[in-house]
Amino acid sequence: MVKKGLVSVLRTTTAALVAVCLAVPAPLMAQAADAREDQPLVDLVNPLMGTDSDYTLSYGNTYPAVAVPWGMNFWSPVTGKMGSGWGYTYHDKKISGIKQTHQPSPWMNDYAAFEIMAETGPLRIKQDERASWFSHKAEESHPYKYKVYLADHDVTAEVVPTSRAAQFRFTFPQSDDAHIVLDAYNKGSMVSVDPARRRITGYVRNNSGGVPDNFHNYFVLEFDHDFTVSRTWDENWQLHDTLKSEGGHVGAVVSFKTKRGEQVGVKVASSFISPEQAERNLTQEVGRDSFAQTEAKAKAIWEKELGRVRVSDPSIDNRRTFYSALYRMLQFPRMFHEIDAQGRKVHYSPYDGKVHDGPMYTDNGFWDTWRAVFPFFALMYPDVDSDIMQGLVNTYMESGWLPEWASPGHRSVMIGSNSANIIADAYLNGVRGFDVETLYQAMVKNATTSEGRPKDKKGNVLDAVGREGVEYYNRLGYVPYDVGINENAARSLEYATADFSLSRLASALGKTADAQKYAAQAQNYRKLYDPQTGWMRGRNQDGSWETPFNPLKWGDAFTEGNALHYSWSVMQDVQGLADLMGGRQAFVNRLDSIFTTPPLFDDSYYGHTIHEIREMQIVDMGQYAHGNQPIQHMIYLYDWAGAPWKTQHHVRDVMKKLYSATPDGYPGDEDNGQTSAWYVFSALGFYPVTPAVGQYAVGSPLFRNVQVTMPGGKMLTIEAQNNGPDNVYIQSVTLNGRAYDKAWFSREDLQRGGTLRFVMGPKPNTAWASGKDAVPYSMSAPTR
Repeated sequence: MVKKGLVSVLRTTTAALVAVCLAVPAPLMAQAADAREDQPLVDLVNPLMGTDSDYTLSYGNTYPAVAVPWGMNFWSPVTGKMGSGWGYTYHDKKISGIKQTHQPSPWMNDYAAFEIMAETGPLRIKQDERASWFSHKAEESHPYKYKVYLADHDVTAEVVPTSRAAQFRFTFPQSDDAHIVLDAYNKGSMVSVDPARRRITGYVRNNSGGVPDNFHNYFVLEFDHDFTVSRTWDENWQLHDTLKSEGGHVGAVVSFKTKRGEQVGVKVASSFISPEQAERNLTQEVGRDSFAQTEAKAKAIWEKELGRVRVSDPSIDNRRTFYSALYRMLQFPRMFHEIDAQGRKVHYSPYDGKVHDGPMYTDNGFWDTWRAVFPFFALMYPDVDSDIMQGLVNTYMESGWLPEWASPGHRSVMIGSNSANIIADAYLNGVRGFDVETLYQAMVKNATTSEGRPKDKKGNVLDAVGREGVEYYNRLGYVPYDVGINENAARSLEYATADFSLSRLASALGKTADAQKYAAQAQNYRKLYDPQTGWMRGRNQDGSWETPFNPLKWGDAFTEGNALHYSWSVMQDVQGLADLMGGRQAFVNRLDSIFTTPPLFDDSYYGHTIHEIREMQIVDMGQYAHGNQPIQHMIYLYDWAGAPWKTQHHVRDVMKKLYSATPDGYPGDEDNGQTSAWYVFSALGFYPVTPAVGQYAVGSPLFRNVQVTMPGGKMLTIEAQNNGPDNVYIQSVTLNGRAYDKAWFSREDLQRGGTLRFVMGPKPNTAWASGKDAVPYSMSAPTR
């Protein structure tokens, strides 16, 4: 009787639990499961973060990249039209396939892309006709795997990545007409079907510029099923039974008879070097591995890299956002080199069109990423940073110039000479294993002449390579407003920061005269400061000021910003800038004014309201435009003025309001990891403002506990006692048990490991790190 009663109770209890579980919405159950501290970090990542964007308003302008860190190829579902930079947007309703992509930004667009799609029923090859309705409810997106249900075809499509290859798996219904379509895209392509070997090979040539005439991306697809029918189509969309097609835009179709639930697997690899190298990449990276094995390897790679920084906190949302941002940081620049039969790194050069030994990286705009992405690599990944630097050596040797925006070769986009910052920052922070003397030579060339720069295929000089207007800059100390060079004040300010980096590297290499020369030029920012208005201002060749002057005018003398944004671009000498503005309190007041000035703007330079302006306008932060890079460091400048508690307030406010692991989770373009890097550094509690000095300005740590595995395996523990949404202010800090009262940390202190302990509270401690001896480095106060 007792046993029988116990069984009855258990049955009743189990039934009740089942009923409760059925009553709880699945997303809430998933959220509860996600909250586990022991779950894989990679499963906290949301690759859809930032995908709800378009031309007029960016919440990231990202796509769900299925990839491994710094991989040569990414894969992404396609909802947009072929050739559109907006290949996947969250609000779209149809998917036409999954493509191999190399796109770093919608504004740069894609290259070497091709698309794979599965369908059933009557064959449809045009993109808009084969596209299927889908739902985010039947979509799974992870860094290591993408899966989606294609409703119109009753097919589930999945893809898992390696660096240069991937595996697809398509689950079909019962069908006599099951198809896999390979769309090799326009601008030149070829496909060849080999039914005996179950293969499709070929090449694509599509690109958005910056490539030699012999540019090709060779691919190989290997199927695990025999084909019942094989066809190709020509550039007029005419299907043929011939097994090869070549032209402007061609493709191939292989067909099967399938049972319900039957899975067709496809292994894919590509190469920029040769068809033989594409096959080698397939063998080396996939080989005989099953789909599940490739998935597990990709997942393990991500888990290892994300696990270098382990955060612990009650807020699952903050953890999701952190790891989603970290995932974005570890994608670019992508490897452009491959591994030959002898195991050596080799690369097709997107500069001279030849195959060379050694590493090559691409798809990066240093105007964005010098600020925080590359400092993160120098701090956490010196081996990767070293390889990227040697890739820059190869770029210089093959093209004669350093890249400023490469995709995959030189592109004429953005301004500055910011390669100097990432090179000097790497070397001054202990990164070795690259030819620094050659890179120094390249930096000096940038700073010396604008002659002999590469040209595009129309014969136009790529003015984003080197320093546009450098002869004016070297003669006057600035690029004049009235000589036909747009964004001149921004260029001048960025050249001065690059000169500072040059001077630091020259000094480290024992080049004393150069160090003094470029240190003097790093003070050129003073020539653009207008004491009457209190802002940086364009200046004419004769020394007169740009007139009329509206500090709220975007563009013109500045780049994607106005005078209120670019006036803070003196990272090398914040103390000197504060002195120009009238000293500490005046500097703080001027910083405060950015947040209190209404978000008014003059967009006449562009003729319309560009998305960067709109993103500033709508977030209710005054003139603070976090959605773009020039002002992202500004919040940390309070550390130089004795008001670090204001940095703490604003940092936490921006993290709270402008970031989330959702499709609208960024405040503007994500830009190759830079907007993510701001969040990652800020969440840890510090940020790299000044290049090449190895210091990090203190902010406000987001998490209660962080375990950071530094290079060499040393562990840095970051604790934040009493931390929470309301306790954003630092009350005190200890480093390895000793009181710490500086508004900055050194690279050596962080990489040495130990325990960094913050005590947080709801009100500012205005005394902490507020003294003049507590501020970070400035050229005007280098010993502080």
